[in-house]
Amino acid sequence: MINDFGQIALLSIMSHLLFIALAWWALQAIRLDKLLKANHVFQGRLLYILLAIFIGSSVSNFFLDYLQWSRQLPMLFH
Repeated sequence: MINDFGQIALLSIMSHLLFIALAWWALQAIRLDKLLKANHVFQGRLLYILLAIFIGSSVSNFFLDYLQWSRQLPMLFH
């Protein structure tokens, strides 16, 4: 049982990092520079990072919740 916690923690970390990287990659297709003020490069980059973390973490949490629910579903018929 304790071994499962380590595996779940590792899966959660890897899932969050993967989905944050995917969100970062997907955000590169959007031209946010058109919406930002001129000479605010640092704020623009920070916005990209924060959006990638927000989107990636949300998708990762959905994925992990779905995985947990699918593992608990057989208990309904047990």
